[in-house]
Amino acid sequence: MASADLWRRRCRIGLAVFYTVAGILHVFLPAPFLSITPAWVPDADDVIFLTGLCEIAGAIGLLMPPVRRFAGVALALYAVLVFPANIKHALDSLSGPLVSPWQWLYHGVRLPLQPVIIWLAGFAGGAVSWPFRRSQNSDA
Repeated sequence: MASADLWRRRCRIGLAVFYTVAGILHVFLPAPFLSITPAWVPDADDVIFLTGLCEIAGAIGLLMPPVRRFAGVALALYAVLVFPANIKHALDSLSGPLVSPWQWLYHGVRLPLQPVIIWLAGFAGGAVSWPFRRSQNSDA
């Protein structure tokens, strides 16, 4: 198996697990997500529930070859669209009177990783090959 194919498969499995867990949390434990949802988002309860279903669907889609590319692109777009909530979470957490170094570390790492998560979704779904060459035998 080519190196890119191996890494793509690893990323696909890792993201499928990550998005399944995140989706289940969104559906069954929405309170933390509601607290970081910007006020301008209408019907936040419904949006959080639907985002959880989308995460689960995207995770399943990554594992199904006929829809894998679509799922990767959809999860990449999803990661772009939830970035305002990540920014709000950082601003809320870091503007309080008792801000710990751990909060700075978490948000200092989390926010710059968002483009990596976007790339990973595209790579895992087979929509992006960079920095690898596209394999002729790729199952992506």
